[in-house]
Amino acid sequence: MTTDITKITPRAPRLPVSVLLAGLSLGFYIIIALSTGETAQLSASGILGLFQRMVALGLVAIGQTFVILVGSIDLSVAALISAVAVLASHVMQGDSTMMLPAIVLCLGLCLMVGLINGALVAYGGINPLIATLGTGLVIQGVLAASFGMLQGAVAREFQALAYGGLLGVPYSLVLLAALSLAAAFVLDRTLFGARIYAVGGNPDGARLAGIRTERVILSAHVVASLFAGASGLYLAARLQSGTPWIGRDGIYDLESIAVTVIGGTILAGGKGGVAGTLAGVLLFASLDAGFNMLGIDAFLKQVLRGAIVIAAVAVHAVRTKGHVA
Repeated sequence: MTTDITKITPRAPRLPVSVLLAGLSLGFYIIIALSTGETAQLSASGILGLFQRMVALGLVAIGQTFVILVGSIDLSVAALISAVAVLASHVMQGDSTMMLPAIVLCLGLCLMVGLINGALVAYGGINPLIATLGTGLVIQGVLAASFGMLQGAVAREFQALAYGGLLGVPYSLVLLAALSLAAAFVLDRTLFGARIYAVGGNPDGARLAGIRTERVILSAHVVASLFAGASGLYLAARLQSGTPWIGRDGIYDLESIAVTVIGGTILAGGKGGVAGTLAGVLLFASLDAGFNMLGIDAFLKQVLRGAIVIAAVAVHAVRTKGHVA
C-alpha cells in the first residue's frame, strides 16, 4: 500500500498594498515625465512638489481612515474644511497676534462637529452616511448664508505653513509626516488603536469583551474632524484667505474615502492602516501631476480617476480573495 505525499510549496509573500501602490504611482509619474520631456519634474524640487500635492488630501484621509476602521464614515469633512478655512482667515484678518486664537477656535469647532457626528452615529443609532451628510449640509448652508465670497486674510507668518520650509523641506510635508507617524503609532501601538480594530472587525465581540464601542466610535469621529481641521488650516495658509467652497470643490469627502479604500482599508471596518491610505493619496497626486503634464482636460481627468479607482479596488479585491465593502 502506497501513500501519495503531496508537497506543499510555500506561497511567495505578497507585497503590501502600500508598497505596491507607491511603486506603481512613482513609476507612472516617472514614465509620464520622461515621455513628455518634463524632466524638470524629476528634480528634487519636482519630487517635493509631487509630495506637496498629497498634503491637503492626505491629512483628511488619515482622519477618514479612523472612522472607516470602526465601520463608520464621515461625509462632513469637506464642509468642515471650508468652515475652518473661513473661520481662520476671518479671525486673523492678517494679524499675526491672532494666529493662536484662530487655531484654537478652529480646532474647537472641529471637536464640536466630531462630537456631534460621533454622538449621532454611536448613541443615536443614525446611519453614518445620513448623520454626517446632514452635518455637512448644515455647515455648508451656514457658510453659504453668511459668507458668499473670500473672507478675511490669514497672517503673513501663517502662510509659512504652506510656503515655508526647513532645510529645503516644506513645513507642510513635515506636518503631514509628523501627523501620519502619530496616527500610525496610535493605531499600531496603543490600546485605543487595538480597540478601533476590534470594534470595526467584530463590534458584538468587542462589546462582549468589555469595550465601550460607542466611545470608540465617538472618538474616531473626533479624530476625523480634527484631521479635517488640520487640512482646512493648511488650505487657508495656501490660499491666504477664507474660501467657503474649497472643501466642496476639492471633493475631499469622496476622495478621502476613495484613497482610503484603495489603500486597503475595507469599508466594513477592522482592516487597513495609515500606510495604505498615504499610498492611495500618492496615487491620486501622481495621477494629477501626470495628467497635467499630458495636458488632459479637467473633465476627462475625473472620468479617468473614477475608472482607476474602480480598477484599483477590483484588483485589491482579487488579491485578498474578499470584499472591500
